[in-house]
Amino acid sequence: MAIATTNSKPLDITRHGLPNICGWESEIASLVNQERSIFLPNSNINIDKIKAGFACALHMHQPTIPAGANGELISNLQYMLEHQGEGDNHNANVFAWCYSRMGDWIPELVHNGCNPRIMLDYSGNLLWGIQQMGRNDIIDNLKKLACDLQYQPHVEFLGTMWSHAVIPSTPIPDIKLHIRAWQQYFAAIFGYDALQRVKGFSPPEMHLPNHPDTLYEYIKALKECGYRWLLVQEHSVERLDGSGLHHDDKYIPNRLVARNSNGETISITALIKTQGSDTKLVAQMQPYHEAKGRNRQQIGNVSVPGCVSQIADGENGGVMMNEYARDFQPVWYEIKDNSDVVGLNGTEYIELIEAAGAAPNNYPICQAAGQHKIWQKVDPDTATPEAVAKAIEELTATDDRFHTDGASWTDDLSWVKGYENVLEPMNQLSAMFHTKYDSLVAEDPEITKSAEYQEALLYVLLLETSCFRYWGQGTWTDYARKLYQSGKALLK
Repeated sequence: MAIATTNSKPLDITRHGLPNICGWESEIASLVNQERSIFLPNSNINIDKIKAGFACALHMHQPTIPAGANGELISNLQYMLEHQGEGDNHNANVFAWCYSRMGDWIPELVHNGCNPRIMLDYSGNLLWGIQQMGRNDIIDNLKKLACDLQYQPHVEFLGTMWSHAVIPSTPIPDIKLHIRAWQQYFAAIFGYDALQRVKGFSPPEMHLPNHPDTLYEYIKALKECGYRWLLVQEHSVERLDGSGLHHDDKYIPNRLVARNSNGETISITALIKTQGSDTKLVAQMQPYHEAKGRNRQQIGNVSVPGCVSQIADGENGGVMMNEYARDFQPVWYEIKDNSDVVGLNGTEYIELIEAAGAAPNNYPICQAAGQHKIWQKVDPDTATPEAVAKAIEELTATDDRFHTDGASWTDDLSWVKGYENVLEPMNQLSAMFHTKYDSLVAEDPEITKSAEYQEALLYVLLLETSCFRYWGQGTWTDYARKLYQSGKALLK
């Protein structure tokens, strides 16, 4: 049964010369919050006949930088193509091929009787950059995977933050702005039906905040935006007593619980990305080889196949550029004749095991790493913001292994010591944006359709791109300063 199509008027990909990232918040919210099975009606996997599965995701991103001929906003990929003599920029054409190649590989495998699976995570920046460059060859290949019914069972697109902002250092009010901007832009390119199939979320840098209020607001935003599950790194979570995940428990869904400083709780299903050298593991199809050594597991009184989950950069590094092209396809021909281990996508796996009787309240419970230390000092049932703040202050002073990552313009920012010259302007620009627009939007939600709001929002999101911190001081922090000055001029 194909998913029903929506009758809403298609969104323009650009508005006012900029990416279409806002203005249709209520329409998108109603669209993504419809309860329906996504992969189950079309899945050709019989989980009663398999002992284990594996799920691989590819993360794709290029930042937007003010580096056009006259300082215009362009993709870093465009800059690489135009300056191939600098650094590693000679890889630009290979990167572009990596962004497109699944659109060739998956159809070829399907037409040859194979049953491949892949999850794809493209940042909003990257999709906009591909559009700006007029690379319709790449977009058309992705549309094939996102929109063609014969390939939908094989490919799952994952949501992410629009401009690769890491959650712990993103001002709390902006988390939902990034999530919604990505959803609207994805719908503008690939259509409403494709967006309705996006139910898993892939966080940039696999960062999971452990400040109780940040994590709570993050999961709340994900659920309000229609997401059903989140990919998390094994070492970023713990059991409620502070112990690590038990060996077998990381191969089945977990229930990630967040409790804020008022004692309110919220939870979401989490798939656990096991530790290891990510690009090497995915490029060489290690999750498949690991799954071959695994057997069925229990969730409550239901027997299900476990699933080895991994994510890697889809374009970065020699193994991904070269070895993946060699190793990806042969596995699916091997599986074709040996079907007790299969490829799965995240939503498909969760829907299949829940249809077989696995109940989310029987999933192992986890929380963000380090939170047990807070809840040892504060009774969760009588928590107050003051008590939690005091506990965090005491732990930070006495335990050099404890930290919480600052998350709003009023929180501690120490996790990025040495990058205050980027982070402080980032928080200042966010504060200016919310000071100017929050009350206006509350009075008239239609203001988010205005060119002024759209451009201001774009600069807030762009400045929060993690690359401006992670790629060192110098040119990248200069880019950040330019973005800040442009955004500040818009908000004065």
